[in-house]
Amino acid sequence: MATIEWYPRQRNYDSERNFEACIPQPASSHPLKPVTVTEMKRAEKRGGSNTPQKSSTTTKTEFVDPLSLSDPLFQALDGSDPLSQLAAEKTSKSSGRSASFEGKGDKKSSNELDETFEPWSLKKAGILARFTTSEKLSITTSFLSSADKERVVMKTQTTTVSDKVKNRLEQLDDFEEGSVQEMLNLSQQDYVKRIDDLNLALINSWDQDQRVKALKIAIQCSKLLADVSVIPFYPSKFVLITDILDTFGKLVYNRLKEKAQYYPPGSGVPVKLPDNFTPSQVPESAKETCRNWFFKIASIRELVPRFFVECAILKCYSFLNPGEYAEALNRLTLMTRGIGNPLVSIHAKCYLSRVGILVAPSIRNHLMPCFNDFLMAFSQLHSDSVQNTLAVQKLEMSKYLTLYSPALDWILQCIANKSSEKTLSEILEKCQQECNSALLVNSIMAAFQPEFIANRAIMFTEMIKDCEDTGFPKHLLYRTLGICVVMADPPEDQRLAVLNEVWKAVVKLKNPMDYIGCAEIWIEYVVKHFGKREVTTILSDIIKHMIPDRAFEDFYPQLQSVVSKILSYQHDFSLLFALDKFMPFIDLFQREAVKVEVCKNIAEAFSKHQVEVTNDPIVINAMMFICKTMHDAVNALTLDDEKRVIGNLICSFVRQISFGRDFEQQLSFFVEARASFSNLDAVLVQLIQSVNNLSIGTRKVVNGNHSRKTGAFVRACAAYCFITIPSLSSVFSQLQLYLLSGQVALLNQCFSQADAFFKAAISLIPDLPRTMEYDMKKSSESFLLEYLHHFVSTLLAVPDNPESGVLYLLRGLLNVLQDYTWDINGDAKVIFYTRVIAMMSASCQEFYLYHVDKVDSNDMMYASDPKYVNEVKTMANTLVNEILSHLKTLASPETARRQSYLSLELVQTIIAHGDVSEASLQTLVTNLWNLAQKNKQGDSKQMVTV
Repeated sequence: MATIEWYPRQRNYDSERNFEACIPQPASSHPLKPVTVTEMKRAEKRGGSNTPQKSSTTTKTEFVDPLSLSDPLFQALDGSDPLSQLAAEKTSKSSGRSASFEGKGDKKSSNELDETFEPWSLKKAGILARFTTSEKLSITTSFLSSADKERVVMKTQTTTVSDKVKNRLEQLDDFEEGSVQEMLNLSQQDYVKRIDDLNLALINSWDQDQRVKALKIAIQCSKLLADVSVIPFYPSKFVLITDILDTFGKLVYNRLKEKAQYYPPGSGVPVKLPDNFTPSQVPESAKETCRNWFFKIASIRELVPRFFVECAILKCYSFLNPGEYAEALNRLTLMTRGIGNPLVSIHAKCYLSRVGILVAPSIRNHLMPCFNDFLMAFSQLHSDSVQNTLAVQKLEMSKYLTLYSPALDWILQCIANKSSEKTLSEILEKCQQECNSALLVNSIMAAFQPEFIANRAIMFTEMIKDCEDTGFPKHLLYRTLGICVVMADPPEDQRLAVLNEVWKAVVKLKNPMDYIGCAEIWIEYVVKHFGKREVTTILSDIIKHMIPDRAFEDFYPQLQSVVSKILSYQHDFSLLFALDKFMPFIDLFQREAVKVEVCKNIAEAFSKHQVEVTNDPIVINAMMFICKTMHDAVNALTLDDEKRVIGNLICSFVRQISFGRDFEQQLSFFVEARASFSNLDAVLVQLIQSVNNLSIGTRKVVNGNHSRKTGAFVRACAAYCFITIPSLSSVFSQLQLYLLSGQVALLNQCFSQADAFFKAAISLIPDLPRTMEYDMKKSSESFLLEYLHHFVSTLLAVPDNPESGVLYLLRGLLNVLQDYTWDINGDAKVIFYTRVIAMMSASCQEFYLYHVDKVDSNDMMYASDPKYVNEVKTMANTLVNEILSHLKTLASPETARRQSYLSLELVQTIIAHGDVSEASLQTLVTNLWNLAQKNKQGDSKQMVTV
């Protein structure tokens, strides 16, 4: 093709805008307006009457929110999404046969319990973590030998009755006394593993129809609960063993229910029992089988296994008479009196209460006798036999008494369930009569509703003070009382008295662990109900107790809890940082990772609760220290997510600082922040954006008419941005901020600063990475193309420097892009050239489409001078010929589609911005159109648009 000359089209933007403007039409209805439906109803004729029919009109207004729960998609999924349904199915399958009593049939028990009732399943993990031992353990069983395990796995299920009888006789032979083995010197981990093996052996035996063996496993597990050779581990052992007994009870119950098919009235087809069946629906054969299970258990010689195994299958009484539950619970309660060891006895009562509250939550007659029996036998805890046992095992009385807490807490929780304050008064009276023990007082406070305890807070402080010195740690009582008064407020006139009485005792604690255990609870009470003086006193006392021997290094979690509780209630950071001891308290965190975590918590609270901007110097200094601590912890090994979190928190702090009209002080703060947070790109970007906003704010104040002082200030803001942008590690961010800062400088009539920003952006383009940072597989050309479009549209409003020539910035940009390494399989360069041609045509107009306020663009400077227009046309001619040359390189069939697309792009540009009355451009448009249709590869929608 010959050289093409470009002719810009002369346009009148105002007339075009008026011509294309849409005429507004009033709307008849709103798309979100409720739908009104009118129904016409006619009354029916009565008999043969000739009375004319009457019509009635009813109007229904119905609005269906597409985001509500009544949408069709939600209804199709039955109220839950497919992933939730799948998770529910997996959960139900995984529960299997090892589930405890808390199953489908126990829904009624949840209705009988308080909302605050803590189920046993939530207590287990805490007990297992709290009661551990380093002593060696032993286990006596006949089910853990390798040969027996292999026999459990390999044994095939018998089918005939004679085979079953023969198999059970073999099992009885195997369980002779001589086959029982004792495993000694087991670590706690090994012991737990053996218990798990027993649980698995029980399930396998049951699955293989070896009922006798399963029963024997349950019996031998129960015998382990009579062993107190390692006392500190007993509560954890109780949890592990009772889990196995729960499994056994569930297996027996499910087996009986499967066999107990009945015939509904009027039907000859047997069906399974419903979940809420009654004993009258259970066939006699199933009842007989149920009685046989109880007879087998009743024949166990030893009391402890007989008791625990019968408790395990207590739910099976539902197959017999309706009144069996109450009788059985009372009888089992009396059986516990025969257990001599007080620790075993209280845990037996605990298991009975646990099973009873699940299978018969409405029956409570057995609960108070369990507690009364413990009170009667409480003196036994200090008997010579117990003292000798503790001496042998080298266990302190204070540690020994804490072993009773889980079981006693559970019994009292069952008693306190849906009980009145009268019950609490009765129990307190009995305790004062029998024994004012710290153990009992602690369990009572833990079991009953916090409101009941808070209303008697003064009384409980007196009881704690008067408690017998039995060895149970009193600091645990103060901790429990603190939990109660935090959850429920004491009477207002008692709050200070309660704090004074408690803190007198707490401050005397010498052991740092005991002290901080109380302090971390009571700090919440103080922050919730008192002011600056009391909080400062508590923090000062904590520091005083934690500094000796660097005790704080061992209690970082508790100290973190103190900070979290203060932040939960104190949202006025001017008051918080004004506390004399708060920042010294933060200095206790000397391990870097912990200190950074604490600072993140404070910064998160500041970001969440500091709604209004502030310029309080105390807040600024404290937050600068906190943010500097987080910033300095960032290094080469820090994860990107961690950097992002810290960066966002610091940015939130920066945004909340405002000095109002004191712009110079605001800029000084940003300068200080840049020096403190130079390693985080996110913060530097925020600072640059904030300084640009500050510059725009200054312009608004003076309404664009800068004085010498404000002009110097906005130039200082531009200098800040120009210096800071190169510190960023991301070229993408640098490019965007150079352009933005240049636009801000231009808006403030800082022409030399704007030129500097635009030149810096142009010189940075060759350094642009070829792939995006967040997605290394994606080319950066899409970003560059969008950026260049924005850049060129900005250059239209930028006036030329008289010393640099016509469109000198655009020339520089084109020169840089000419040497840029473009993707050989892409057409971004040519597409950009079409946009530049459009911009050049716009620059030749007498009046530009847009201007920067109080800035004279080239339309005012050149006034469509022919020399200026000719230079622009010359540049446009070069670009048009560059495009045509590129089109020639796309002549192969593989690139025909690209050729058609680019041809249409150029056609659209010529029609929109070129003077098509010129013959050369008419010919060019025709040739390009034919080229686009040549291989029938053009975009049909695009061609229709053209």
